[in-house]
Amino acid sequence: MSISWYECKVKYRKTQESGEQKVVTETYLLDAISYTEAETRINEEMQTYTSEEFKITNIKVANYSEIHPVENSDRWYKSKVSLIAFDEESGKERKSNIYLLVQGNDLKEAFDNTNAAMKGTLGDYTIPAIAESPVMDVFPYFSGDEDQLTEINDFNSIKDSVKSKEVSNEETALEEV
Repeated sequence: MSISWYECKVKYRKTQESGEQKVVTETYLLDAISYTEAETRINEEMQTYTSEEFKITNIKVANYSEIHPVENSDRWYKSKVSLIAFDEESGKERKSNIYLLVQGNDLKEAFDNTNAAMKGTLGDYTIPAIAESPVMDVFPYFSGDEDQLTEINDFNSIKDSVKSKEVSNEETALEEV
């Protein structure tokens, strides 16, 4: 089974900066294997996000090929990228479109971040369109193994540190003899 990105629209009562409460519908993006998992995950995420009641109004598969978060950026942009390939049989150029979700503070920054994301691409491409996305936040799936990897790496570095101290202690003991 492949993992897909799902756009989930959630309606809830949000407290504005002025202090008044307003009913809003916001779009969130998360990765899941199925609609059922997407619904379960958005319920979990929203329960930690708001204490108000909320309603999931829509879940649909998003057509993003890649997601590129950028630190210190607050908006998400949908970038249409046309990959250009030369068809040797027909002698024509063929374009295939992919969509990236990139973060940026403005349109220019989103364009620059799209180019940075496409930097390793071997073929030619163009960016015919970039538009601000309604996505408020992205919730990638974390299995919890990430913490275990950090703990293992910390353990290995501690173990290596202890081992190097043991070796230096043995060398010192040999020098004394």
